[in-house]
Amino acid sequence: EMTGQVAAYGQAAWEGINIVTQIVKPEVLGRPVELRLLDNKSEKPDTANAASRLIEKDNACVIIGPMISGSMFSAGEICEQKQVPIIGPTTTNPLTTQGKKYVFRACFIDPLQATIAATYCYRDLNARTAAIISDIANDYCVGLGNFFKEEFERLGGKIVSLTYCKAGDQDYSAQLTDIKSKNPDIIYIPNYYTEAALTVIQARDLGLTQPVFGADGIATEEFLELGGKAVEGVVHTTFWHEKVAQSELSKKYVELYRAKHGVADEVNVFGALAADCYLIVLDAIQRAGSADPKEIAQAIEDTENLQVITGSVTIENGNAIRPVVFREVKNGKWVYRTIVHP
Repeated sequence: EMTGQVAAYGQAAWEGINIVTQIVKPEVLGRPVELRLLDNKSEKPDTANAASRLIEKDNACVIIGPMISGSMFSAGEICEQKQVPIIGPTTTNPLTTQGKKYVFRACFIDPLQATIAATYCYRDLNARTAAIISDIANDYCVGLGNFFKEEFERLGGKIVSLTYCKAGDQDYSAQLTDIKSKNPDIIYIPNYYTEAALTVIQARDLGLTQPVFGADGIATEEFLELGGKAVEGVVHTTFWHEKVAQSELSKKYVELYRAKHGVADEVNVFGALAADCYLIVLDAIQRAGSADPKEIAQAIEDTENLQVITGSVTIENGNAIRPVVFREVKNGKWVYRTIVHP
């Protein structure tokens, strides 16, 4: 996703891989690892074409990416058919790996982050009513909204407004007018950064002052730049924060990132997760003792307590077991709030 709706994710991922290669050289089993970058333009057809090209023309033995679940559905089907492993840095929809032997993720799954978000809103914020605005065009957004709804209602809360938007929308007045009439305690917006930022701006302009909660899709500097003062106080779930960086590997990554971007900028989590994928793949190839895709796939599945940039990771049934981090916008920056272990 170097261009398109979520270009910020792909650009951060490529940067993260380039940073981690300065720490762990792209070499395994005594051979150099060749990295190829293809842009899927954040579109499903282009994702399928890119996956096919990497496997059939470039003879890729493993693929890192794409960054979003909708794209992974396209790439994952091809990789499963061709029996070539693929690992998504931030593909959180649980269905992307379900029933698959060759599709993996380095991140948590949406039911986990949505459940933890709903619990936080109900118990910590004492919210008893909530509104949800989901992007109907993206599987990730719809899934998160549904998981949040299920858990919030299970806890005893009520969803008083459930509305939908579509990627690229500029006007959210219809959804927000409905929300204003229902006056919920909390607003949950499980969408990508552009649509989420615009929604919050228009919500504040309409006089809505309720706390806004988001998910990992807004974990970008672009969300802050687009939202400006309107997104102050927004809280969201994400994968990692540099404040929990404890290993020498993590500290070195943060050091290299800061050398490039300066001390003021927070280390981008999408880049860190892509760097995790790189380390997971190299470790799997080393343990497999082979560049055979089938053996690499089994070795990825067998990953246990591997030290990567964001901490320690174990893979079970294609999914990474990892905690959920909460961040909040304060003074125009993402600030670490807490971490919740599953």
